[in-house]
Amino acid sequence: MTADERGESLLEVLIAVAIMGIAVVALMAGLTTSIMMSDIHRKQATTGEYVRDYAEAIESALTSSTCTSSTPAAGCYKACSAGSWYENPAGFSVPTGYSRSVVAGSSKYWNGTSWQSTCGTDTGVQQVTVQVASSDGRASERIVVVLRKPCRMEDSLCG
Repeated sequence: MTADERGESLLEVLIAVAIMGIAVVALMAGLTTSIMMSDIHRKQATTGEYVRDYAEAIESALTSSTCTSSTPAAGCYKACSAGSWYENPAGFSVPTGYSRSVVAGSSKYWNGTSWQSTCGTDTGVQQVTVQVASSDGRASERIVVVLRKPCRMEDSLCG
């Protein structure tokens, strides 16, 4: 047999194809992981931004609302409230694909020396945990907000 007529054997071609197949699968797996992690990181950054905005919106609603004991406005301080009282502050919305909430059972009340999970006498300071989460469950951020009862001249709530 001369060198000019020599070809590749079937075994050599199969081994080459198998090696290239393994390399392509490894590259695609790496690319897929990179894209997925980029998506998760973007969602974590978005939820982090919006959970801070959510907490600030609750605090702004408390300081800007005019409240009376008979007709409290959305966002007014409510003594011994469940955290859900603060769930929908005016002027705040999350983008499509995300949800906001006050974490159930997160309300705590300051009794003058420590935080209590049950409200005795409301001293005008509450602690709630707010959360923003992506709808696909890949990202969720929480922040603890301490709320203080504002005292304004027009409020009948100040004692």
